[in-house]
Order: sequence, then C-alpha cells, then structure tokens
Amino acid sequence: MMQTVYIKRLMLSRSVASLAPISSVSLARASFSSNAKKDAINIRKQLWEFYLSTGRGANALFEAIDLDEKGTVDPNNLKKFMEEVLPKDVEPKEIMPYAWNRLEQRAAAGQEYDTRAFKKWLVAATKMSADMKGSRLFGLYSHDPQGLGADESEQEEQERTYTWNEETMSQSLRRMQYAVRGEVVMKADQLAAQGREILYTNIGNPHQVGQKPITYYRQVLSLCDLPAEHGVDHPKVYEMYPKDVVERARLYRGIIGESGTGAYTHSQGILGLRRHISAFIEKRDGYPSKPGNIFLTNGASSAIAMVLQGILANNNDAVMIPIPQYPIYSALIAKLGGRQVGYELDESLNWAVTREELESKLEKAKKEDLEVKALAMINPGNPSGSVMTHCDIQVVTEFCSEHGIVLLADEVYQANVYAKGAEFVSAKKVALDSGHRDLQLVSFHSTSKGLIGECGRRGGYMELHNIDPYVQAMLYKLASVDLCATVAGQVMISLMVCPPSPEDESYALFEAENQAIYDGLKERSEKLVAGLNEIDGIECVPAEGAMYAFPRVDVPEKAIEKAKEMGTTPDNLYALSLLEETGICVVPASGFGQKKGRVGFRTTFLHPDTVKAIDLFAKHHEKFTKEYS
Repeated sequence: MMQTVYIKRLMLSRSVASLAPISSVSLARASFSSNAKKDAINIRKQLWEFYLSTGRGANALFEAIDLDEKGTVDPNNLKKFMEEVLPKDVEPKEIMPYAWNRLEQRAAAGQEYDTRAFKKWLVAATKMSADMKGSRLFGLYSHDPQGLGADESEQEEQERTYTWNEETMSQSLRRMQYAVRGEVVMKADQLAAQGREILYTNIGNPHQVGQKPITYYRQVLSLCDLPAEHGVDHPKVYEMYPKDVVERARLYRGIIGESGTGAYTHSQGILGLRRHISAFIEKRDGYPSKPGNIFLTNGASSAIAMVLQGILANNNDAVMIPIPQYPIYSALIAKLGGRQVGYELDESLNWAVTREELESKLEKAKKEDLEVKALAMINPGNPSGSVMTHCDIQVVTEFCSEHGIVLLADEVYQANVYAKGAEFVSAKKVALDSGHRDLQLVSFHSTSKGLIGECGRRGGYMELHNIDPYVQAMLYKLASVDLCATVAGQVMISLMVCPPSPEDESYALFEAENQAIYDGLKERSEKLVAGLNEIDGIECVPAEGAMYAFPRVDVPEKAIEKAKEMGTTPDNLYALSLLEETGICVVPASGFGQKKGRVGFRTTFLHPDTVKAIDLFAKHHEKFTKEYS
C-alpha cells in the first residue's frame, strides 16, 4: 500500500513530471502492478539514472527514499536505496569511497539527512574528483586574491542569504571537475601569493613558463592589428619588418576586409583562412578537404564543446573516452548531462588500446542501457605522452566505423613528436587509407600547443568529415550564438598552417626559433622520464610526444588510508605534499582517470627547470614514503 501511495504521489510531483524517461503512463501502470515493490525499484533506478546523467532530480530522489514523508532520510535507507539502483557487480564503497564512508559514519551515529545534506552527499557520490565535497576548492577560491577573496573585505559582517546557492545552482556544474586547474593548482597560487617560489608543471601553457613567442607570428599579427598608416603603409615599414612579413600582413588584411581585426567575422571563420587550412590538410593527408567543412573556433576546447552539445541528446547518451583522458571531456560530458564510458589505455603497451577493450566497454554500456554516440581519441596522448601508430589508429577507426560511432580525434599535439621512429598520422588519413569511408569524424587542432604555444590567442579549428549536412548546419547555428572566433586566433591558425617559405627573408630566424623550442622539449622529455625512472618507487613510460610525463607512483598503505580519512585520493594527497615540500605543482593522475589501484601524477616538461627538479622529486618521494610507512 505504501508503495502505491508513494508512486501516486510521484505522479503528482512537479519535479518528477518533468523527467522525460518516466512517463505518467509508466507510473500509473506501476501503481496498479501486482508487483508494486519491483515496479517502485525500477522507478527509483530511472530517477537515479536521470540524476546521474543530468545532475537534476535530486528532490525526486529524496522523495523516493523518504517514503514516510518525514522530511529526512535514514542513512540505512539510503544505503539500501544505493544497493538497489547500482548494478549488482558494483561495490558502492569502491566507486564512491568518501561518500560511502560518510554514509556509514552517519548511520553509526544515527544522524539522518535533510534535503540540503542529502544533495551534498549526492554530489560527493557522483563526481570523480579528489575533493569529493568541493569544500576545499571553495576554501582555496575564497582566499584567492584573483578570485572571491578580492572583495571579501567589502562584505558585510552578517551572513548573507542567497537564493542562487549551492543547493539551487546547476548540480551538473557542481559535480563537474577540471583537475588541471583544480585544488592543487589553487593551493599553489595561494602559496605563490605568500611569497613561495612555485614551479608550475601542471598545465601545457608554454609562454607562462618561459617559452618565447616566435617572431614571425608576432610581427604579422602586429601589422594586421595596426592602422595601415602606422603599419603596412608606413613609409619606413621595410626598415622595421622583413619584406615577406609585410606581404603576408597585406594578404591577411585583404582577406579580412576593410572592417579589420576588430570586427566580427563569419561565424564559421573567415573563408580565405579556412582555405589555407584545407590546403594544409590535403597536403598532410593526401586526401581532399573542403573549406566548407572547416570551423574556426576559440581553441580546440570550444570546438569539442560544440560537438558534444550537438551529440548528447538524451539522458542515456554516452561518449567513450580514454582512461587516462584530458579532463575537458569528462567535464563537458558532465556539464551537458551525458554519460562517459571509459576505455582503458594499456600502460604496458605504451598506452595503446585493443579492439577487445573497446568491444568490452561498448557491450557493458549497452547492458546499462547507454547509447554510445561518440568516441574521443587523443593523439599524441594527453596525459600519457604516447604517439599512436597507423595500426593503433586503425583499431579505433574500424571500431567506430563498424558501430556507427562518431570519432572525435583530438590532434592538437601533432607537431610534438620526439621519439625516434614515431610520427603523427591523422585519423582521417588512416580511415581513408583503410577504406573506412563511412566513418563519421571530427578532428581538432589548435595553436595553443605544438611549437607555437600561443594559448591566449585561442586559435583552433575542427574539420567535419562525413557528417550529416543537416547536423553541420545546426553546428553552424550553434557557432552563430557565439558570433565568431577571435580574429587574432583565426589569423594565428593560418600562420600555423602556412609558415614562411625557404626563400623568404624571415625563414632563417623562424626555423632557428622553431628548432630551438623543439630541441628543448625533446631533451627535457627524455631527461625527465629517465630521471623519474631512477627514483625507487616511481615508474614512467617514455614520453614520445605531447608535453607531458605520466608516471606511476608506489605509495604506502597508510597513505591510502590517510587519503580516505581526508575524503581525497592518494595521488591528491601526494601532489599536495609534493607542493608543500618542494614547491613543484603537478596534477594528480586521478583527475585524468586511471586504472583501479594506480597512483600517479602528470607533469609537463615545458619549464626549463623541470629537469633540475628531479632531485626534489626524489627527496620528496623518499620522505613521503617514510612518513607513511
């Protein structure tokens, strides 16, 4: 009787009526079912799945557990609920260790959850983050001189009441995490503000850590921005700039038009610049490329966000992402209400993926009623630093082609290949070489990486290959909402794909600067990996490309237990300790996802002092191991 009353109440609940997966018909049938208990469990599962994918429906979940309408939830009933809705082969304390630990503590203390506490618990239970509660991140942000803390002194002493707060805000945003700029980095910023010297190795931001801009790019950009009378038409312009720089700037000014770099452009990007990109792709791959399939974007990140927004249509739509992965994928999928299906890269195979792994994870997703719509592939790898071979990529293109899965090829590090015998091959080339002509593919590139490192210019593009023309038109509509990519970024993309020619006056300096950057990255990648591998308890696969090393770290069992007590992960504990002890800022590997039981971190080798810090890595690891042994 209670189940029937509860289900009827759900039918009248405005919060549940809005849930697409649960129709009034299905609820009505449940209320008259001879097996009301089983039907109620199915409805609870649907509510849970809806919350898991969208971050919405927390109130409905609360009501689904609070059957006697007390306004509170008994922890033991919450435990029973979770055991009902999770797959039978899933151990709750394994996938949500901090949240389950807090739940058991509340159960032991006889302390029930009100709606506010329940929502906090849900966030902790459903987000992949080193800071399960989000409280440490907020604490750091509130004391950040560049953030909330800047206005702290102006606030009135009495506690303010906000209608837009942690309970009423988007819970998808609340659950979202982006480890590259997460807790460890915010703590580093706090220490830097106090005068500590910090070695930032957390993010691929080359110019921030001392990489010099390439002269040719900056010269052309300056002449594109300057009024003509002060730049390209100045009587002494050839005394200030090489001839080919002036000619290139005039070419761009003609392509951009009289409105100049300060005006909006076509939402897909300036056509003349898109033609440059198409020519680059054709030369690189040996297959046709059309300017109409190119979108110029604010870095690759905004392009990825556009595509995911267009792909994720339903609550059970999923994207397969590599584990480890660059966390923009997990962050955007969470924000957009999608589901992520991780496929593990094999560390023992230099971070390659097997067809068996892909098929296994797809089958598992289907059993969980998820529809895999897309698969993300990062080559060269971030954070792994691996470079995929033609055969490695063919495994992925064949899998996606056969299953009708859209392949998202993140290729922003294609100029960063260091290992002897390794080379970058695009997913498009592999697909067409292999006869996978039905493959639906979107590939991404950027000026933020490579040897350019102009992250702040926000230059990026995506090429759509074999994508439904109607979908492409809708992506154009989405691009139109943002009006256009930055004009400086659009010009920078063209400069990246159209460097100076050997006969140009600027060529010698351009080549010298590029080679110096490349040689530095290559040398540091080799020395950093070699140095880390000499430390007892740290093991690192060679960084063949990109800008990162992704070592595995052995930590004592007591450190793992300490991390559980703190509501964090062992590698977050390790990274914070490394920061406090040495001033080195790395990213915990848990922020990228990793195989169960693995502990590690990601570090760039961009900073000139990275190799010098190997001794600091070694001393800290020895001290950390002793402290927790």
